[in-house]
Amino acid sequence: MMNPDPPPPAKTLPSPLIGFGIPWLVFWALITTGDVHDQMRQGGYELWEPLLWEACSFTVASLIVSAQWHRSLGQDELLAHPWRWFVHNSVIWLPVAAPGFVVSIYALRHGLYALLGKTYVHEAWGEVFRYDMLKFSIFYLLFAGVIFGIRSHVALSDTRIRLERHRGLAKQAQLLQLTQQLAPHFLFNALNTIASTIHTDPELADSLLMRLSALLRAATDLARKPETLLEEELRMLEGYAAIMRQRFTDRVALTFEIEAETRACRVPSLVLQPLLENAFRHGVESHRGITRIWVRAYRLNQRLHLVVENDTSELTTDLEFGVGLSNLRERLQARYRDQASLSLGSRHEGGFIARIELPCAY
Repeated sequence: MMNPDPPPPAKTLPSPLIGFGIPWLVFWALITTGDVHDQMRQGGYELWEPLLWEACSFTVASLIVSAQWHRSLGQDELLAHPWRWFVHNSVIWLPVAAPGFVVSIYALRHGLYALLGKTYVHEAWGEVFRYDMLKFSIFYLLFAGVIFGIRSHVALSDTRIRLERHRGLAKQAQLLQLTQQLAPHFLFNALNTIASTIHTDPELADSLLMRLSALLRAATDLARKPETLLEEELRMLEGYAAIMRQRFTDRVALTFEIEAETRACRVPSLVLQPLLENAFRHGVESHRGITRIWVRAYRLNQRLHLVVENDTSELTTDLEFGVGLSNLRERLQARYRDQASLSLGSRHEGGFIARIELPCAY
């Protein structure tokens, strides 16, 4: 047995590091620009110095924030509790990160100055630690908030994508179940038709069984696919019509009026068969004269219209709420929501008309 078509692959999100990296670079560009401006305003001409200072700060801060980011990846279960997340990912690490940052950047600056044959002069160590640790702590907690926002957005997006995928799988399963429910219903009615001819016309019954066998092979393949081309649907429908024509040779005149451009539209499998079956059951079978049936397909404003009508049926509760049409309504609702409709009504000239309107997708 063939499996149904697999669901489309899940969407993938762009790396959140891109969304974080750009603001991070802009932030350090602004810090560096400010330091260069201060150096120029104070009459300093060694512009390379603020560039070197901030390059050291940028390198060490990037390593610390990168470690903070990777540490946060395993804490998504705490995103629903912001304070706990901040404590685990920021607050408890701040007493280590702040002095580590100050020691590292000043060690780098002293080392690079020494390589250049210069001496790095700065304020007293007590003031350095007090000022730079406070400044680092403010920005550290600020970027912890940024990381929290990004991780929350990523987690929410991942949840939404998984939910959409699960809904897609559920809808596909529902469509497959509804379509497969229709196959036994169709088989039951077709066999009833053939059974009524076994004693009165054995040769006709034998011919009908052969046609039914070929038809069921096609219908079984279609029932395993939620959708098919209208061309394939019509081919199966003509097989069913051939069986019914042979039974009601002198009592039915069936006409197909199909616009050529509609044959490539994709439609739910077995979408027309319940309509044609009702036209026979409630029209031809209950009427002794000739019943005319029309099967039409045309496009109007990018919408596909499928119509089955006859000139003898009347709109009744049995016809409107039968198994086949109820099943069809559920399938259209599951597949298209409010983008498709099934309407039933009486013809002005007498008889019954069933119309399906849905998007014409290729």
